[in-house]
Amino acid sequence: MSGHDPKGTRKRAVITGVGHYVPEYRLTNAELEKMVDTTDDWIRTRTGIVERRILKNGATSDLAAAAINDLLKKRNMAASEIDMIIVATVTPDMFFPATACVVQEKIGAKNAWGFDLSAACSGFIFALVTAAQFVENGSYKKVVVVGADKMSSITDYTDRANCILFGDAASALLLEPREDTEYGILDHIVHCDGAGGPLLNMPAGGSLNPASHETVDRKMHYLYQDGKAVFKVAVVGMAEVSYEIIERNNLTGKDVDWLVPHQANKRIIDATANRMCLDSSKVMLNIDRYGNTTAATIPLCLSEYYQSGQLKKGQTLVLSAFGAGYTWGAVLVKWAL
Repeated sequence: MSGHDPKGTRKRAVITGVGHYVPEYRLTNAELEKMVDTTDDWIRTRTGIVERRILKNGATSDLAAAAINDLLKKRNMAASEIDMIIVATVTPDMFFPATACVVQEKIGAKNAWGFDLSAACSGFIFALVTAAQFVENGSYKKVVVVGADKMSSITDYTDRANCILFGDAASALLLEPREDTEYGILDHIVHCDGAGGPLLNMPAGGSLNPASHETVDRKMHYLYQDGKAVFKVAVVGMAEVSYEIIERNNLTGKDVDWLVPHQANKRIIDATANRMCLDSSKVMLNIDRYGNTTAATIPLCLSEYYQSGQLKKGQTLVLSAFGAGYTWGAVLVKWAL
């Protein structure tokens, strides 16, 4: 297919469907109190998390496939109609084949091609921006973006600083082209700074530190994070990029209906809302129920708030995230559903 529209008509990538899946098992703060030296009050005060979902059996592709199937059911759409699948994840089933290929087979999307995108907690933002290019240039008409992570698979449940933070989930959305519309993805800002790599990573399992007895014994296949250092950078980065995108579009906090922030830490979310002069009633939250589900947090908020009727057609949204890399960014959206 041509990458250019011969008519020269302006196309915009519009979100036309959402779906999500969360595992049934709830890992509560009370359970974590029995596993590591922590308390419910300590976790709630510092993170805002009460419980998180854990996938006991299965892989990231199972989460992603369930989320896409939920989307397809709600849209009354066949998997064969999907042109492209982008899976944002840091917990792929395997290094290869791509989880997108595994998902394509599981849902029966025989006409779709796809790939995985790795940008940690900014993964969904990066994948959404990438997908929008394929839609806007006329290459594809139905592109599914899914944020999916089984964070429990790389979490050390003896590490009290990090094991309280993460959960498993997936959420998907559908992008389609619309001509001359006020709806859709209006603007985006994305950044990365590799200098932050040593502070948030998974040290082993790649070509730098292939799996060995030593890497396993040293717990190098689990997520590593210098929490305090990352917090200091994330709280500024996420707040500033969110403010920058509304300022660039001549908007203020009063013009924004919803801030849809990555759900890593309630204090980072509050700081972002404050920087935008946004009332807390305009901030989407589910960190209390799911914790940090990495690439799934933002689309999970969108799917739940739309399903509950709180997210309405014509509303202006700012999606915002900060993650390992460092990676961070924001997307300005006019909701079309």
